[in-house]
Formats: sequence, structure tokens, C-alpha cells
Amino acid sequence: MSAANPFPPEVVAAVMRHMNTDHADDCRVICQGLGSQPTATAAAMSGMDADAMEFLAVVDGVEVPVRIPFSSRIAERRQIRAEAARMYREACAALGRTPRPEAS
Repeated sequence: MSAANPFPPEVVAAVMRHMNTDHADDCRVICQGLGSQPTATAAAMSGMDADAMEFLAVVDGVEVPVRIPFSSRIAERRQIRAEAARMYREACAALGRTPRPEAS
């Protein structure tokens, strides 16, 4: 852990596993709507610190790094879910899509 990343590697790995397994499409939507990658065909979470989530988005067959900032610096694990859900909702709004009802 560092000042920039209050989360130990095992927490980051668990969040990545959950996002990439259960929310793969949400990762793509987040990169499309908030990460300036509107043509991304896939995306996977690749890291996280107190300030942002990081993704690798597939754009024109090439992996492109994308960093999406949190609304504010986070320090507690419970804040991660809320920020991921916020990112998804805001990305949907930016793309003119209706988010899933359970994404609250």
C-alpha cells in the first residue's frame, strides 16, 4: 500500500475479479461513456488506487489504457462499489442509455 493506494493488492485483485467477471459489460460502458473511448468493443478493469479505476479497453483491436477518476479520493473498501455504480450510471447518461435498475 502507498499514500496513492490505500488498498492492499489482494483487495485490488478481488475488485478486479468481480468487475471483470460480473460486470464486464459495465466496464466497456464506463470506458465508452467516461473514458473517451466510444468505439471500445470490450474493456477490463486493470487496476485501482484512491483516485481512480483503471481499465484496458479494446479499441480497433488494440488495448488502450483508460483511467476514470472517482468523484473524490476514497480510502474505504465500501466506497468502491458506490463509485463503480456511479461511474456506470454516469456513463450510461453520457451515452444516452438507460442503466440497469439494479445499478444503484
